[in-house]
Amino acid sequence: MLIRKAYKFRLKTNPALEQKLFRQAGCCRWVWNQVWWMNQRRLADKQRIIRYHEAAFWLSLWKQSEEYGFLREAHSQPLQQTLKDLDRAYRDGFDKNQPLKRLPRKKRKFRQAAFRYPQGVKLDNRRIYLPKLGWVGFFKSRDISGTVKNATVSYQAGHWYVSVQVEQALPERVHPSTTDVGVDLGVANFAALSNGITYDPINAYRKYQDQLARAQRALSRKVKCSANWRKQKRKIQQLHHKIACCRFVRQLDYKLDWRGWMLIKVPPHYTSQTCSVCGHVSPANRPTQAVFHCQACGHTEHADTNAAKNIRARGHRVLACGGRVQSDCPVKQEPVGSREAVPPTTSTEGAGIPVL
Repeated sequence: MLIRKAYKFRLKTNPALEQKLFRQAGCCRWVWNQVWWMNQRRLADKQRIIRYHEAAFWLSLWKQSEEYGFLREAHSQPLQQTLKDLDRAYRDGFDKNQPLKRLPRKKRKFRQAAFRYPQGVKLDNRRIYLPKLGWVGFFKSRDISGTVKNATVSYQAGHWYVSVQVEQALPERVHPSTTDVGVDLGVANFAALSNGITYDPINAYRKYQDQLARAQRALSRKVKCSANWRKQKRKIQQLHHKIACCRFVRQLDYKLDWRGWMLIKVPPHYTSQTCSVCGHVSPANRPTQAVFHCQACGHTEHADTNAAKNIRARGHRVLACGGRVQSDCPVKQEPVGSREAVPPTTSTEGAGIPVL
């Protein structure tokens, strides 16, 4: 099977190169905001918004003009990719099937600094060729395998990074395990498994909460956009970046797929109020955060472990009947009285909110 994988490395920069990178990112931000303002006026007048092809025409006119001639200093591909991203954002914003749809917003300076090359990127050991920027060194922390498809350059917490996406061919894999596990993510416990194992919470934010508060108070006392203000803001960005690096789950789905495992997400409704033994559902079944006590059959267990067992059972019903599960009944199965889990035909392993 063909998969896409990203390798992210920190670039070796100097003041001259950083100026070019910021200028490239600034041109992309300017193009986004310019078309965004045009669409805002069109929406106010109840007119059709600008799509990609019309926006690309405007881009060519701006690059030929004297007023906006600075756009010629930026490579054309990242500018075009910015317009494609904006067009996709509008399509998603008007898509009725999107659960969290919203229209795109204006990009603010010093907040979004990134651009993408869809082609023309070359790798040579510890350096990468970026069109119109030349060869740039990077800290190579691991080997890169696969065909390079695109590269994204971004600025985070005072450093520039490059994320290289490659395409790899992997053989179809089937994991040898014949067991499965349900995983429930929560607050008191980071993860609770249906086999009784629990993991303590990471509390990444709480760990740095006081340090972050002091840094933000120091920022409020400085003159905005001054040199000390920028230096202090960079410290705050580094703290937020450190907190974000401590979090989990996002990469689990595709990593399991590479290894032949299966991740199934099911609705979490009432899993913490449902007895995993008799199926009785009641808010009174959970008298405290940590304890589950069924009012019907008297079953007592750790609340998160009981929820993980319900998640595992719902995952079995998805495997047996197909489709998504709404509460306790799959869409392709009539309601039944028994809550006995159907053994899966494929081994499963995973984590999520919630998963099998």
